Amino acid sequence: MRTKATFLITGAAAFMAALDTLVVTTALPTIRAGLGASLESLEWTVNAYTLVYAVFLLAAAALGDRFGRRRVFVAGLTVFTLASAAAALAGSASALIVARTIQGLGASVIVPLALTLVVVTSPARLRGRVIAGFGGMIGLGIALGPWIGGAVIRLGNWEAVFWINVPVGLLLIPLAVWFLPESRGPYGGLDVRGLALVVTGLFGVVFGLIRGTSLSWTHPQALGPLLAGALVLACFARWERRAAHPVLPPHLFRDRGFALSNLLAMFVQGGVMGAVFLLTQFLQNVLGYQPLEAGVRTLPWTLMPVLVAPLAGVLGDRMGVRRLMTAGALLQGIALAWFAVVASPSVGYPVLLPAMLVAGIGMGVFFGLAARQAMDFVSASEEGVASGVNNAMRQVGIVLGVAVLSSVFAAAGGYGSPAAFVSGLRPALWTATGVLAVAVVVALLVPARPATGGSPGTRDAADGEQQRQHPDEGGHGHLAGDRRARR
Repeated sequence: MRTKATFLITGAAAFMAALDTLVVTTALPTIRAGLGASLESLEWTVNAYTLVYAVFLLAAAALGDRFGRRRVFVAGLTVFTLASAAAALAGSASALIVARTIQGLGASVIVPLALTLVVVTSPARLRGRVIAGFGGMIGLGIALGPWIGGAVIRLGNWEAVFWINVPVGLLLIPLAVWFLPESRGPYGGLDVRGLALVVTGLFGVVFGLIRGTSLSWTHPQALGPLLAGALVLACFARWERRAAHPVLPPHLFRDRGFALSNLLAMFVQGGVMGAVFLLTQFLQNVLGYQPLEAGVRTLPWTLMPVLVAPLAGVLGDRMGVRRLMTAGALLQGIALAWFAVVASPSVGYPVLLPAMLVAGIGMGVFFGLAARQAMDFVSASEEGVASGVNNAMRQVGIVLGVAVLSSVFAAAGGYGSPAAFVSGLRPALWTATGVLAVAVVVALLVPARPATGGSPGTRDAADGEQQRQHPDEGGHGHLAGDRRARR
């Protein structure tokens, strides 16, 4: 009962947070007319959310491990709900951007802690399926964002895009307080310096990527933050090696399986979402569909993960996660290559449909297994930070994918005419296909089994033995609490 309640509460919250990544995109023309917003303001209405969301994921996971995952999750959900109301009530573009920034902060807390809360309440035998279902909820939220935004705009006004979060949030907050179990991570302290370094470094990198898309990679507003962010992240890595309670324990990335799993997630998320960013515009700017019409025509792609992700969880137990993740990356690469071959100003929708179905199957496998694969290589007590790392890598992948593919698009084409758009779209899609090809290679290099022995139950037993041998390590009994929560 507790597992089901936790899944429903955290899954609904994570769906909302993922939905708001792209739900506002179809409302931008209406927002521009209603608030008199400039083009740059419209860009930051989207980017402010993505920027803060990507930057604070690791910090949120660390705060949850230290102060209690349920407590911090509820705080994040409250912030997200209030910020959604503030966005709906915004009377200017500046106020909307501020509200979207705070909304992104709440989302950065919700997603990693929701996954960890689900994991610690799941029996070992159901763990893979639960993570797969949770990943499908997040993937569905991202994929359905433009379609739901278009439907809401069609029925109401742009404020409704944000109001829809408020009643859901007000319902979930008391349910989370009543039903979610409390748990903590393995460390008793908080690495304040590490938190400051990782937040600052990620902010510089993500901000530079976003500005590089709008300006150029050599512009001081892009190159400066990129270099500064990379330098700060290098300092963060050096500090973590001697920190008493590290935000990101260095030994995690010394595990080849964990490191490659996160690299794979970044490549797949970046290549696919960067392509989706351009393809949704292709349906509207070249083929002439209205936002809602374009959203309906992407449903074979976006709804497929709902069917495939839970199935991927079941098959992962039988066929192996690495094999399925490789197949998922390969299917998405094939679909993107198909789009690149057939893209033209006169292409018919039936020609695009097979690629959408194939891409949807591959996306369902990815969303169902990406988080599970990464957490298979860490101890149960470190699943909070592992979730934060995996989500941060995926979000940085989205920003990087959109930035790189947009640059390729702009270099070869533009928005001047349907022909010009296609001229830029094709090389961008081939670039995305190349990224997915690299992802396939990375997937093949991921170890088939974790070094600890493979199954979650084996790792739980190993963690318990380590706790018995070193009772003072692991956060004053929180690890044992995690074990009880799992059972």
